[in-house]
Amino acid sequence: MSADQTAIADMDDIKLRLGFINGQGQQKGVDSLIVTDLIELARQRAISEVVLLSGDEDVRVGVQIAQNYGVRVHLLGIHPARGSQSPTLRQEADTTSEWDKLTVEKFLSLRSVHQPAMTAIAASPAKAAVPTAETADDDNGLIIAAACSFVADLQEADLQAIEIFWKDNRGVPPEFDGRLLAQTAEKISRRLEKAEMRVLRSRFREEVTKRREG
Repeated sequence: MSADQTAIADMDDIKLRLGFINGQGQQKGVDSLIVTDLIELARQRAISEVVLLSGDEDVRVGVQIAQNYGVRVHLLGIHPARGSQSPTLRQEADTTSEWDKLTVEKFLSLRSVHQPAMTAIAASPAKAAVPTAETADDDNGLIIAAACSFVADLQEADLQAIEIFWKDNRGVPPEFDGRLLAQTAEKISRRLEKAEMRVLRSRFREEVTKRREG
C-alpha cells in the first residue's frame, strides 16, 4: 500500500478494499469486492442505503441483489457521468447524480501529467514483440529515458511516499511500478524482458535518489 492508502486503512470506521495492479498498470479485482460487500451487507441488514461511486457494468448484479433485500442504491458519477457509466447500471440504480468540477475541486486537485510524444516504430507485430540485437541498444536508451521522464513528473508527495516505502521495502512501490512498466512498454512498443525491467527499476531508484538529494 502507498502511504496515503495506509493512512486511510488506519482510520476508524473505514474499511479499505484494494485489488491489484497488473503488468499493464491496470487495476483489477475491485469490482468483485464491491459486489461482495453490497450483497453481504444487504443480506445482513447492515445497510439500508448505498452511495455507489462507479460506472462499471460488472457491479450491476450487486446492485440488483442488494435491492432485492430492500436496499436503495444511489449511483454517483463524475461529470460527464453519462460518458463514463454503464447505461444499464444507471437504469438499475434507484437514483443517479453527478459531481461537477467545482464540487470535486473542494477536496481534490487535478494533477497535470506530461505526456511525451510517441515515436512511431515501423515494425511488424512479430518483430515488435521480441527485442533483437539491432534494436537492443535503442530500446535500452528508451527504457532509461522513460525512467527519467517518469520520475521527473512525480510530485513532492509522491517522492515522500516512495521514501516511506523504502524504509521497510525495496524496489519500486506497487502504486508506481505498474504505471512505470506500462508507460515504458508503450515507448518501445512491446512488453519488457525481465532484464529490462531490472534496468528500468534500477534507473527509477537512481533518479528518485537524485531528486531527493538535489
